[in-house]
Parts: sequence; C-alpha cells; structure tokens
Amino acid sequence: MTDFGDSFSLSASGMKAQAQRLRYVSENIANADTPGYHRKLTEFKQVMEDGGATGKVELGKVELDRSDLKQIYDPGNPLADANGYYDGSNVDLVVEIADAREAQRSYEANIKMFDQTRQMSSALLDILRR
Repeated sequence: MTDFGDSFSLSASGMKAQAQRLRYVSENIANADTPGYHRKLTEFKQVMEDGGATGKVELGKVELDRSDLKQIYDPGNPLADANGYYDGSNVDLVVEIADAREAQRSYEANIKMFDQTRQMSSALLDILRR
C-alpha cells in the first residue's frame, strides 16, 4: 500500500474504533438509571497482520463492569427488598462524559489527519499533472 493509502487506512481505523467506543459510552449514559445495569467496558487493541503490528486499532471484546451496583433506598419501589433497597447501576456519569469527550476529540484528530493526507495527495497529483 502507498504511504498515503496507509495514512488513510490508519485514520479510518481510528475513526471507526472511536465511533464504536462512543456508542458504548452513549449506551452507558442512556442506562445510568436502569436498575441492575452493568456498565459496558472495552479496550483498544492493535491490528496484527503477517505477524506484525499495522498501526491500525480496533476495539476488543466488550465486557461488563463487575463493580458493585449502587444500592438505592426506595421502599415503595417494586424492585426493593425487605429493607427497602434495590440495585441501581454502576454507571458514573462524570466518567462517561469524560470518556465521551476523549472519544470525540480522538475522532476529530483522526478526521484532521485524514483531511491533511487528502490535501497532500491532491497537491501531489496537481504537481504531477503539470
């Protein structure tokens, strides 16, 4: 693959991974008040080809955060136990918003890299056509 092609490919893999990450963060935020909901976690991993790293990234397996669920006191809730508590979620909105902001900024950085590569390849083609 050409250097420009490699750059496009790297940027695209980063944008795809960050978009998927943002989807999971959005699901966590949407379910912050869902009783019994466990936060979704994932990590990035390098894409390997022919025994070596390519520089591309992808998201790994999605796992559920097994930390304790928040205990919510509401004796009138149908989910409450004999003591008046039920399991909330383990989603921390501050953490999720920070993760969303980081994913958005990383996505934007990959867009800028993609656009810079496009501009450089276009300029090079213009020079070669002269």
